[in-house]
Amino acid sequence: MSRTRTAMLAALALVAGASGTAFAAVPDDVGTTAVPCTVDYKVQNQWGTGFTTAVTVTNNGAAKSGWAVKWSYAGNQKVTNGWNAKITQSGTAVTAANESYNGTLGTGGSVSFGFQGSYSGSNAVPATFTLDGVTCNVDDGGGTGPDPDPDPGNRVDNPYAGAKVYVNPEWSAKAAAEPGGSRISNQPTGVWLDRIAAINGVNGGMGLRDHLDAALTQKGSGELVVQLVIYNLPGRDCAALASNGELGPTEIGRYKTEYIDPIAAILADPKYAGLRIVTTVEIDSLPNLVTNTGSRPTATAQCDVMKANGNYVKGVGYALSELGDVPNVYNYVDAGHHGWIGWDDNFAPSAQVFKEAATAEGATVNDVHGFITNTANYSALKENNFTVNDTVAGKSVRESKWVDWNRYVDELSFAQGFRNQLVTVGFNSSIGMLIDTSRNGWGGSARPAGPGATTSVDTYIDGGRYDRRIHIGNWCNQSGAGLGERPQAAPAAGIDAYVWMKPPGESDGASRAIPNDEGKGFDRMCDPTYTGNARNGNNLSGALPDSPLSGHWFSAQFQQLMRNAYPPLP
Repeated sequence: MSRTRTAMLAALALVAGASGTAFAAVPDDVGTTAVPCTVDYKVQNQWGTGFTTAVTVTNNGAAKSGWAVKWSYAGNQKVTNGWNAKITQSGTAVTAANESYNGTLGTGGSVSFGFQGSYSGSNAVPATFTLDGVTCNVDDGGGTGPDPDPDPGNRVDNPYAGAKVYVNPEWSAKAAAEPGGSRISNQPTGVWLDRIAAINGVNGGMGLRDHLDAALTQKGSGELVVQLVIYNLPGRDCAALASNGELGPTEIGRYKTEYIDPIAAILADPKYAGLRIVTTVEIDSLPNLVTNTGSRPTATAQCDVMKANGNYVKGVGYALSELGDVPNVYNYVDAGHHGWIGWDDNFAPSAQVFKEAATAEGATVNDVHGFITNTANYSALKENNFTVNDTVAGKSVRESKWVDWNRYVDELSFAQGFRNQLVTVGFNSSIGMLIDTSRNGWGGSARPAGPGATTSVDTYIDGGRYDRRIHIGNWCNQSGAGLGERPQAAPAAGIDAYVWMKPPGESDGASRAIPNDEGKGFDRMCDPTYTGNARNGNNLSGALPDSPLSGHWFSAQFQQLMRNAYPPLP
């Protein structure tokens, strides 16, 4: 940013004449080659307690398929109705997002909208406007050469490229205390903000600011990524009790004001502007609206409620909008895994639901840097002993009991294929994918050395698959699982990184009912004696015994993950 013009917004004039007209005047020396966007805000009519305003936005940056303009009032102005934009207001903060018919905003293109509002006292024009998080009416440096003083908040294409990743001291200490744990205790893992109290720290533990301060220390003079898991939607994880949360299905207001807003405020602190903050946004949520609702045999009453009230879509949209306004935040939306949405009737509909959420509550697709798959799951990264195109004894492997007509047999092919689908429905072609490889190694003595017998499609698949789960729908503390690929940047086409977003050793859920104040219920899928339901083909759960509440340390699982690591640990 050119520091010679940083005071420009302060000089925007409020011009009022006898007609009551007021506008934010863009100075004459602001050239369109240097200013990323301009906002012309004109109060057209004003009377004792009300006013009407016309707003014209001009985009001088890259073409957009969706947009959101934001500003805050200094007084008590309230927008009462609007036209040609979806206008929402929270306190003094206003967001105007595109309608379905005017989302396209090309380079040099303009769009106009208007609204009516109420006020008392003064009706000052807002001092600052942003378009998709970028401040308008301010010189960004311009010209064709490099910016002599680049804004540290400018996002890079892949935040993991050339950067270290934050090692959570709390997880690292637990891992190092385990026999053999020092082999992996220096690996980066996600920091889970799974309830409101986690923002400030639970039971004397580190809060969000503590982690960010520690990240600054680890950063040194280089680049560093901090990985946060945003995980507290109303009616969270409607198809699984073990990971239910503290907020009821209708508490979208609390989610916004008590959870997302405080997180966004902390992340926006200029102290942390030099960090690359990756947010994994709301795992185990949006795909449920496709797979576990309506007349499907896997439907649950809780998921039907969340689809009907729209609070998953609203919550994710609000999180993307608010967190996306912080220039050094990179939002990655959770996209399930191939064993959840890899089937034809789930694949495209899930992408549409993600698009709906990414354009709700003031969010646009520009608030989405990418998606993450396999979060806290066990799907094998790459099945090398078969492909989805193989045939055995005249039958496609898709007819096997394990594949069960899925279009994908592993997580890498799914992540790459789903990325293409997401671009098709309107997400930016620059989006990248993350894959959680914390627990999908499936090594150890049970790892097949080659393909299975070609007697039938089932012997071929079952004899050759690395993923040794009883059923692909099993998800809780899986017996036989191992650590997967170590975290690494840009490992494959379209993949920004392999990550350990789920910290190895933290339980998926308790194997029996345990009273707690964390909102976590008892899910029979975590009970090794449970014989299943429609979501796992009525099979045994495959869960380890004697597991604690989700998120709590599970030493036996940690030791198993190290034993069965692939690639093996030294």
